Amino acid sequence: MIPDCAAVVFHVSDLEAAIAYYTEVLGFSPDFRYGGYAGLQFGKVLLHLSDAGEQGLKRPVGGGHVCVFCDEVDDYHRDIMSKGAHVLVAPADRPYGMRDFALEDKDGNVLVFGHGIAIS
Repeated sequence: MIPDCAAVVFHVSDLEAAIAYYTEVLGFSPDFRYGGYAGLQFGKVLLHLSDAGEQGLKRPVGGGHVCVFCDEVDDYHRDIMSKGAHVLVAPADRPYGMRDFALEDKDGNVLVFGHGIAIS
């Protein structure tokens, strides 16, 4: 078996508001929708959003965390800030060899966008 890809699932309190935030602010595109469950994509990144009570499963909202590896971190940061993104940590070069920044959605799910850098 050779895995092809993966999707992270974030549990959200308001699916419609979450879809709007991820598409209108962060630039994800809709992939599919099935009841209280939606798939989004951004390049090769797959993100699924689930109503916390979808299919009778009571899941805690928020607390998800994903790292997205990308280029043009500073340009992307500027773009989404102008659209109202809630950035937790501004872009900077980190001692662990990344230039990255962190943001969160209204439910507390965290996304980190960054790329590798040379460290000395």
